[in-house]
Amino acid sequence: AVRALAQRLQAQLAPRRSGDVSRQVQGLSEELQLAVGKLERDLATSTEQIERELRQLRDGVEQLRLIPVAMMFTSLERSARDVAQTLGKQVAFEGRGGDVRLDAHVLGAVQGALLQLVRNAVAHGIEDPAHRLAARKPANGRVAIEVLRRGRQVVFRCSDDGAGIDFEAVRRSAQRKGVPGVPALGSDALLQLLLRGGLSTSGSVTEVAGRGIGLDVARETAQRLGGELSAQTVAGRSTTLELRVPLSLASLEALLVETSGSVVAIPLDAVRCTLRLATQDIARSAQGDTLVHEGRAVPYVALSRLLDEPMPPRVPTHVSALIVDHAGALAALGVDRLRTITTVVLRPLPALAPASALVAGVSLDVEGGPQLVLDAQALVLAAQRAETPAAPARPVRAPVLVIDDSLTTRMLEQSILESAGYAVDVAVSGEDGLEQARRQPYALFLVDVEMPGMDGFSFIERTRADPALRDVPAMLVTSRASPEDRRRGAEVGAQAYIVKSEFAQTEFLDRVRQLVQAS
Repeated sequence: AVRALAQRLQAQLAPRRSGDVSRQVQGLSEELQLAVGKLERDLATSTEQIERELRQLRDGVEQLRLIPVAMMFTSLERSARDVAQTLGKQVAFEGRGGDVRLDAHVLGAVQGALLQLVRNAVAHGIEDPAHRLAARKPANGRVAIEVLRRGRQVVFRCSDDGAGIDFEAVRRSAQRKGVPGVPALGSDALLQLLLRGGLSTSGSVTEVAGRGIGLDVARETAQRLGGELSAQTVAGRSTTLELRVPLSLASLEALLVETSGSVVAIPLDAVRCTLRLATQDIARSAQGDTLVHEGRAVPYVALSRLLDEPMPPRVPTHVSALIVDHAGALAALGVDRLRTITTVVLRPLPALAPASALVAGVSLDVEGGPQLVLDAQALVLAAQRAETPAAPARPVRAPVLVIDDSLTTRMLEQSILESAGYAVDVAVSGEDGLEQARRQPYALFLVDVEMPGMDGFSFIERTRADPALRDVPAMLVTSRASPEDRRRGAEVGAQAYIVKSEFAQTEFLDRVRQLVQAS
């Protein structure tokens, strides 16, 4: 409004610039406009700074809610060491995934469960040094806690290299508890019975074992957080228990990419590398597209296709791609462009939002809008299952007959034509070609000129004199480039003449397509 007022004042004074007073007022008007412009610029700068500081404050508040998992490793290691000392065992503790940052609520809830799992691993899994040495194991047992994100869940994995679960001890404990049908239960059923709680494989009640509450605590924690508890064991070798709970908040480094106008985030720890590809670097087949990366054939798919986004109207000559790795399995994802690497706070999807297996959660962009965070495991699986869209059915057409006495030329032309979708037969001489042409129909003859016996000119003359073959188009492909030879080719009835030294694949295929369509 102030700027508009200054402009009106200047416009009204324009016809009256002859007087000194008018000039003074005109100068004041111009100064007012300059002052208003500076005020607008300062206000815009201040607003941007306030928005930036508010975003930083929001990110800082969210980060305060997130705690690195490594903070609980010290207490877990201490517990493992104390239990081992009490039982006369030797144990080394290892914590992995400590840089994962999780909501304090989730971390606080699972810490007690992990404590019980570590105590159980030492008490029931790890053997004493004498038994370990007799089994050709190191005297020191190993207990590890690993934390990792898996889609919309966070996984807490407790593993040991002990003797595995004693299923006979589980069976005896269940029989003492009066569980029906125990003698007939197999190992899988006994494992599920153990996870259900209330059983202990310890022969006596001590400070650290025998009360059957260790797995109860872990199971109840999983149920309270909407997760689940599972176990795997190998007799004499190892036991692994997994506590999986839904993510509430988590912080992670992510690569932002753009696809079909949308920006999505992919966890950076799953991105092995990024590539710039020419479209010919991608091998197409009915089973799907692949590219070669570090000596391996890797499935390739456009990320927009996995997300059901509209495909670009034209096929680009080059694409950006990233190699995504999950547990050693690789997939190449094509994107429009790579944006930046940033830290995002992963949030769960709203309860009523349609859930895609590819989406691990959402984060907020710099404007406060939701931004999808994709799950690496789901992306790799989806890329492996993706098939090339079925091409429209083409009418069945007669094959092309290549006639040349040179093996190299025959193989080259056959390879080019078959790659373009043509069926191809070959003949090593004019006589052989004429015999084949009389046995079955062909859509086109590709003939060399210089061949022993019947040359290419003679072959075409013979076909033009044959009522059954006169309508089949013929192309001469030869090393002879003189005007006389070209004229002779036209006279005998060749519809095209290509010199081998001037051979261009695109031009060759265009001419073949024209002749086949005309036949």
